[in-house]
Amino acid sequence: MNKSIGKILLLVIPVLLGAYLLYPTYRASQLEEIESGYKLKAAKNPQDSFKIMEDFTKLYGKDLESAKKGRLKLGLDLRGGMYVTLEVDVVKLLEESASEEAKDEVFNQVIAKTRQETMMSDANTIDIFLKYFDSMARPKKKYLSDYFDFNTSDDLAKAEQQVEDKLRENETEAIDQAIQVIRQRVDKYGISEPTIQKQGSRRIVLELPGVTDEGQMLDLLKTTARLEFKAVANDKKLVRAFYKIDKLISGQASLEEAAKPATDSTDVAVADSTKVAKGDSTKVASADTAKADVEGDTANPYANLSQQETAKRYLKDHPFTTLFSSRYAQDNKSPSQEINFAIDAFPDGEYNFMVDEASMKKVQNYLNRREVKSLLPEDINIYFGAKPEIMTDKSGKKYKFYNMFACRDFQPKLTGEVIVDAMATFDQTNNQPIVNMTMDADGAERWGKITGANIGKRVAVILDDQVYTAPTVQSKIMGGSSQITGMENSEEAKMLKIVLKAGALKAPVQAAEVRVVGPSLGEDSINDGLNASLVAFALVILFMLLYYSACGLVADCVLLVNVLLILAVMAAFDGTLTLPGIGGIILTVGMAVDANVLIFERIREELAAGRSMKSAIDEGYKKALSAIVDSNVTTFLTGIVLFYCGTGPIQGFAMTLMIGILATLFTAVVMSKAMINLMTKNGAKMISIGVPVRKTNA
Repeated sequence: MNKSIGKILLLVIPVLLGAYLLYPTYRASQLEEIESGYKLKAAKNPQDSFKIMEDFTKLYGKDLESAKKGRLKLGLDLRGGMYVTLEVDVVKLLEESASEEAKDEVFNQVIAKTRQETMMSDANTIDIFLKYFDSMARPKKKYLSDYFDFNTSDDLAKAEQQVEDKLRENETEAIDQAIQVIRQRVDKYGISEPTIQKQGSRRIVLELPGVTDEGQMLDLLKTTARLEFKAVANDKKLVRAFYKIDKLISGQASLEEAAKPATDSTDVAVADSTKVAKGDSTKVASADTAKADVEGDTANPYANLSQQETAKRYLKDHPFTTLFSSRYAQDNKSPSQEINFAIDAFPDGEYNFMVDEASMKKVQNYLNRREVKSLLPEDINIYFGAKPEIMTDKSGKKYKFYNMFACRDFQPKLTGEVIVDAMATFDQTNNQPIVNMTMDADGAERWGKITGANIGKRVAVILDDQVYTAPTVQSKIMGGSSQITGMENSEEAKMLKIVLKAGALKAPVQAAEVRVVGPSLGEDSINDGLNASLVAFALVILFMLLYYSACGLVADCVLLVNVLLILAVMAAFDGTLTLPGIGGIILTVGMAVDANVLIFERIREELAAGRSMKSAIDEGYKKALSAIVDSNVTTFLTGIVLFYCGTGPIQGFAMTLMIGILATLFTAVVMSKAMINLMTKNGAKMISIGVPVRKTNA
């Protein structure tokens, strides 16, 4: 009995696990249909469109987001979208890295030959450049150090190697920088499940599901990165503006009333952060917070209310500020405290705001409203941090929070064009990661004035409207050389270096290939693939039933489980199903059937030799195993080669093939044997295997 339970579990658990892993795919499909209904309703009622979509987000937003993260992703050929191959113009980088006064006819000829070959070859651009430089420039006594001023050694041999190393470093950084900027823009564009990866030495491949506007997307990708330095203004004026926004959105005041200058107060409405309750991804002030430390205060709108009533009323009265955390500290040594927006009384000083990922879209929607913008301080723009801070609650669930910054331009403005170089390294005194930044003469002069006027204040480093860091100015910085600290690790320092050099490296990005796959073509591909799969399944199932009878039914059952497991594993490991991937699944079906055919034919041979059914089954599986493993292992090795050497569709085919082989070995060998053993568990001497067999007394 215990053995039977084990075999039953062996059959049931894989099926339940597969269904569990594929449930998010089913759920996401359901919710997307509901979302389409809401969008249609919003299109018909434009005046209420914001509220309609807000209702959808409130009811289904978290569920849909969670389902999308766990669902089986579809490739462009199935879902529709845009496939782009971008090429970083490394030749242009070489041209602009060379000193203008050193360029001559020889150098220009080398560059021309390099550009000509790169258009026809996928070889590394620096290798091509060095090849032509060696053949065309060196015979004329020209050296790399003659053209590239990288502060190299006085020793000629060392200097040449240093220049070559620097050129290769610049090439790598230019591509990394392009990938970082593109990823940020694609994310901001709102594309779900994009694929961005480096291909070869200078190409970047993008798969953008759901994108059909080719012109708009290419403009977005090729626009020069905009790096800016701005003053952080998270101050009392901003907090008071947030207070007015609450009044406006909640309906407690008209726009004219909210825009009136507030009466200043010396009272400070600050509540202990421990008195803030969390609920539905928003901040709710407790009864103690709302009472503002004064029990029975007549100015307090929450006096004499219970804690539950206070929380409910506070949420209603503060629809904007309850979407994020607002904290204040008098100085760096003082503990931060939560701000109470129930009373218009805020201290001077520096504030910090953090928005959780679930509330981000709603905050942005409010800030984009014209009447809300009119209440913000003059010349202020709101930006969000590029990197989230991960926080974990008591249950172990993780949340992403983004810092929110109010920033204003320095006068005159300071942009990334003044940066000459940036280098990630470690502080020798404490071994902490730092970034050293160097500016040109014009930038150094302006930077000195800015830092001198903003000692003790924060400066935001902004790339394409996202804040990558906001260090505090410690002292006036002259000479244009600055050191940025506060990075958690070397990877963060490297990323900041790439961001800073976005204004220094000049490597344009060009579209080498663009393909737009329409949703209708994707739908046709899905239908064709499904039809092919169904026909293949039907023929295989029919053949196995007719030829192997009851054992054929076993093979058909494990075949269905095989496909279920392939799709479940792809969903679990964030795989993408493509049309070639469907081809890989169909091929796997054939291989799985082949494994069962080998086993059943071996069982027939053992039965013909006079063995009992149980003995024949054991021997059949044992003797067929080596042939099954050999054929599957060799095919798996082929899949590995295809995956690592191929790209795009070939990788999709190889991925499903390899997963299918592993699933086949489990279902055809382990699960089918368990099912057949269960069929013979009551001592049955014979099960139908499709042909008459000789009975024995064994």
